[in-house]
Amino acid sequence: MFESTDRDVSSRYEPILPSKPRPTIVLLHSSASSARQWQRLADRLRDRFYVHAVDLHGHGARTAWRGKGPFTLSDDAALAAPMLRVPGGAHLVGHSYGAAVALKLAALHPRQVRSVTAYEPVMFRWLLDEPVAQEVTALVESLREAIASNDPARAAQRFVDFWSGDGAWNSLPPVPQQSIAARMHTVLLHFDALIHEPLTPAELGRVRAPMLFITGARTVAPMQRIAQIVRRSLPHATHEVLPGLGHMGPLTNAAEVNARITAFLDAREPSNARFEPVRESA
Repeated sequence: MFESTDRDVSSRYEPILPSKPRPTIVLLHSSASSARQWQRLADRLRDRFYVHAVDLHGHGARTAWRGKGPFTLSDDAALAAPMLRVPGGAHLVGHSYGAAVALKLAALHPRQVRSVTAYEPVMFRWLLDEPVAQEVTALVESLREAIASNDPARAAQRFVDFWSGDGAWNSLPPVPQQSIAARMHTVLLHFDALIHEPLTPAELGRVRAPMLFITGARTVAPMQRIAQIVRRSLPHATHEVLPGLGHMGPLTNAAEVNARITAFLDAREPSNARFEPVRESA
């Protein structure tokens, strides 16, 4: 009565598998947002990753940039670079401006990047000499004029309506409006940095890390064109268009976008892998 078959034993005891270091993931937010935009994704990933959601200059808890000379993508990339200095490197996830920062990081530190997920990276320099660039130029000029007139709320309205459609600004509650308006000076620095960013698709093509580029099917024309350039220039990457989504998809349709990001990461870091226990989180 005390005997047990091999089948009994295997059903009661699981094999002890060696654990491995928990991989790191760095989350980079869009202009006028903050690290909090990734809270739901961070919660979803934290059981398997060391998660770092970064506040970029002038956003969230981070003070505005006070450096000398023109502001560049490298200035924000430098905030996340130390987080890549872990065994095996880190995964990068970015949205809009944050996606552009992620691409800059991958180009600067290719050996320390495990993968890149970029939702509509705003690489406006790549639109140089194309007719659609006029839409971006008009937006920047209107932002610059409003800020020079000490009217950041007008700049914020123009910015939000450009990405989300007419009336989007008026639909926001007062507190988010105030928060976005307060960041418009930094947002203008972002546009200037993006328009002068020297990183080319050819340089990015030398990055060997797996890359996923996501575009919303209902996004604005400049982002549709950038997506076309990326598909042509980086054929080794994965390119997806999500139906019904716009440029702000990671905020308006977070569950759908986060599910796609998680699936991409799962293919590189299997969800059934045995990881070391979490000792800290950020």
